[in-house]
Amino acid sequence: MGIPSAVSSSVDEERRVRELDEKHFAEIDVVMLYIEEARRRAERTAKTLAAEGADTHLVEALERSEAELSDVARHLRQGTFFAAPKETLTL
Repeated sequence: MGIPSAVSSSVDEERRVRELDEKHFAEIDVVMLYIEEARRRAERTAKTLAAEGADTHLVEALERSEAELSDVARHLRQGTFFAAPKETLTL
């Protein structure tokens, strides 16, 4: 005896949603990697420029950018990985 079509359809839909979620989170991971790469580059460049005696405003701009990129990454994590969809918050 087979699985009733309503149950099968429900299982298929759940699998499709789960696969889409995985795809979406994989894309978010890529964005996170790019942000982290940019943050590390800004940090590295600020240190290099400071060591080479670059103008202070250049080093400060890179340090601010590094801090802002850290904030962007944190906001993205909070808004995606650690956020609950609105529909799960209602009774």
